[in-house]
Amino acid sequence: MRPPVLIVLHGELSTPGRVAIQLRNRGIPLDVRRPRFGDDLPETLEKHTGAVIFGGPQSANDDDEVVKREIEWIGVALKEKKPYLGICLGAQMLAKHLGARVYKHADGHAEVGYYPIKPTAAGRELCRDWPSHVYQWHREGFDLPDKAVLLAEGDSFPMQAFSYNNLAYALQFHMDVTHHTMCRWTTRGHERMAMPNAKPRETHFADKLQHDPACRAWFSEFIDQWLKPCEAPEAAIGSHKQPQRRVSKVSLL
Repeated sequence: MRPPVLIVLHGELSTPGRVAIQLRNRGIPLDVRRPRFGDDLPETLEKHTGAVIFGGPQSANDDDEVVKREIEWIGVALKEKKPYLGICLGAQMLAKHLGARVYKHADGHAEVGYYPIKPTAAGRELCRDWPSHVYQWHREGFDLPDKAVLLAEGDSFPMQAFSYNNLAYALQFHMDVTHHTMCRWTTRGHERMAMPNAKPRETHFADKLQHDPACRAWFSEFIDQWLKPCEAPEAAIGSHKQPQRRVSKVSLL
């Protein structure tokens, strides 16, 4: 079995959703940590396959020690050349770590619901079949960091996905979301749907029926590409000692 992927969550009830499903389908366990609720981040990823930092209500611009530590910690994954994936807030944290601006829309727009996305030529080299629309839940975006490669563009927030050194990836959108997650977010975060440019709740579920199959297929292909740099002979994989904390008892929803 491969070493676990470090999962960094920001809410007490947050779950890794489809990231967990995709990794477990490939026999990769999870090491789930919630720094905001007292968990430490590892000083090294030597015993991990990679790391994923998820979304959350915080901002990468917050003057908050937990947020600052996570942004700085991303340097561990980059220095050790371990696959890193940032989703929404985790993507903005990667952009911030690399020196790019994280900002609110000039007209106060948010993306809450499904929105169109346009892959670049580099994005199509990474994954062939991109969905036409992806699920969003954010009101901040980021500029493209120096030496990063733009993978996908959007309308209100132009930078939607980028890669850095073919190891670190930022996705502004939520391929991790499940039906259960969408129900929870649109109920507990209903006020977000009143923001400029946000979609009403019923549209989220109607659009999900249309766009979710393509999103699921794309995310499976993406995870395979993301894991490619850490593929190793079976003997080397089996030599790692597995961490014992929170590896397998987390809800996928």
